[in-house]
Amino acid sequence: MTDSIPPTPNGLPTTTSTPTTSTTDTTTTTNTFPPSTTPSLSSIITHCHTKIHTFLSESHPADSLLAKVQLQTRTSLNVISTALHRYPLNELSLSYNGGKDCLVLLVLFLASLHPHPAPEDGGLTSIPAIYALPPDPFPDVEEFVQWSARAYHLNVLKYTTDPPRSTIKSTFEDYLFVNPGVKAIFVGTRRTDPHGAKLTHFDRTDSGWPDFVRVHPVIDWHYAEIWAFIRHLGLRYCGLYDRGYTSLGGTADTHPNPKLRVEVDGENAGEGVEEGRYKPAYELTEDLEERLGRN
Repeated sequence: MTDSIPPTPNGLPTTTSTPTTSTTDTTTTTNTFPPSTTPSLSSIITHCHTKIHTFLSESHPADSLLAKVQLQTRTSLNVISTALHRYPLNELSLSYNGGKDCLVLLVLFLASLHPHPAPEDGGLTSIPAIYALPPDPFPDVEEFVQWSARAYHLNVLKYTTDPPRSTIKSTFEDYLFVNPGVKAIFVGTRRTDPHGAKLTHFDRTDSGWPDFVRVHPVIDWHYAEIWAFIRHLGLRYCGLYDRGYTSLGGTADTHPNPKLRVEVDGENAGEGVEEGRYKPAYELTEDLEERLGRN
């Protein structure tokens, strides 16, 4: 049995600002946004904490999708709490690329920081984050990352990977050179992602890589659980997901998921069904079908 998740607006933290798209595609750039355009970081943290714990207080049938999401949420919050006890905040960072898994991770992380003091009382002014993008990023993803940076107070250091000139490995080497105090980075990897099968909640990088601990709070979440969380909480997400994309990479290797293609037959053609249309990403249910749109 699964819950019927009603369609929700593409909800978002309150903001009246419009994100700008960075045109820099070289090594690094920091996205800086006027602090007055959004609620304070402390307010966003309180907002996320309230949404999460309101959800956890809800009653759902034990065998329902939302009950499973509640269990996953509690596990993830415990992992994040453990990390916050092991490392001071100035030794932590987030890997954020605007994808659905990173979004869930980000909101859970922010909720875990509650209560958080204002900057004048010693609190953070922003959350440090690294954004490693492909050489051919989607404008929609770029815009959503910048919106996220503004709405959630992320201080994003942006890298363009273009092997062999720059790789994920060299990207993190440079990030840690610029931020030598960082000891652990939260990553939104899930079990069905490439190289995710044997990961745990805390994994030190492999030999030959820059040394830091990868923290994986959502490693055991299923695809349907990620979307149930996003939609039930009314979180804003990248618009590509509404057009049938289920896993986001670059424009050359990422396409709408063929499992979500709307087949137009003679019966539907007369009803104005558009040829080549795709259902939204949240209508997919199988974990192993998530990357069928990736080359």
